[in-house]
Amino acid sequence: MPDLRFDPIRREWVAYATERNDRTFLPTDFCPLCPSGAGGASEVQLDTFEVVVFENRFPAFGPDRNSGRVVRPPSTGCEVVVYTPEHTMTLAQLPVDRVRLLIDVWADRYQELGARADVAYVYIFENKGEEIGVTLHHPHGQIYAMPFVPPFAAAELQAARDHRKSTGRCLHCDELSSELDGPRLLFADDSMAAFVPNAARWPYEVHVYPRRHVGSIGDLDAAERADLASALLRVAGTYDKHFGFSTPYVMAMHQAPTDGQTWPEAHLHVEFYPPHRRADRLKHLAGVELGAGTFVNDTKPEDTAAQLRRAARKRPETTPARTTGAAKTLN
Repeated sequence: MPDLRFDPIRREWVAYATERNDRTFLPTDFCPLCPSGAGGASEVQLDTFEVVVFENRFPAFGPDRNSGRVVRPPSTGCEVVVYTPEHTMTLAQLPVDRVRLLIDVWADRYQELGARADVAYVYIFENKGEEIGVTLHHPHGQIYAMPFVPPFAAAELQAARDHRKSTGRCLHCDELSSELDGPRLLFADDSMAAFVPNAARWPYEVHVYPRRHVGSIGDLDAAERADLASALLRVAGTYDKHFGFSTPYVMAMHQAPTDGQTWPEAHLHVEFYPPHRRADRLKHLAGVELGAGTFVNDTKPEDTAAQLRRAARKRPETTPARTTGAAKTLN
């Protein structure tokens, strides 16, 4: 049964989910996320669908239990979001109207899960590629309805709260303003902008921001949702054109907690972390990152932004093949 334990030294929660060791791992003869029809063997017992959401069979969080020394918050649900019935597609290859629908689904789940009294944070993300550790290739993402605000989001929110208190302004809006028309900007349209952050931890890290100050995906209007769909496709497609193959990444959405407090300092944004530093080399977290919490990046954000801008202008000759995990690994 999933369990949460509180680490008093780092003051953060750690999840334990031993049942996940038994989850389906890169099957070759059957896909649990493909439509299998009524009474079928997959998780999606439909003939077809556009976007489907269901409870994760192997959740990272589960029923509440007392962890011993600390009574932890009640745990909550984990959901799988399947983007398309097409097994071999990727987010970058989806039509824009499908990604627009996906954004509506994310907003719906944020609002419904966030309305639960035991949910403090709705974390929406996608793991893509074997290098990231995925166990199923079918294009999908996940949603964790968490009983606490996770550490990275909490750190961002605290910094934004301090900035707002000292300046009266939004930290994220100020950062975005400094990136517009700068050397790290990838693109900016009417309502969205994408850039390599000034202090990028991953070599080709990209952040996508609404230009209007909005706290969550549920706060986006119809035009902004359409622009966000286009922006996500542009970023994911640019990676594929730059590296020459279907690029692995983590896509993480940061937004306002749902713990009942007001969060005027929260500013919705989506962060992409591809693990590749070059087409044939991966960036792995090693001693200084894992042991000290300090990232060492062997590329400059200005340089990688320029490379991605050039890639965005290319036309891919063929649909990039899915990466196989054969890249060299370097620390």
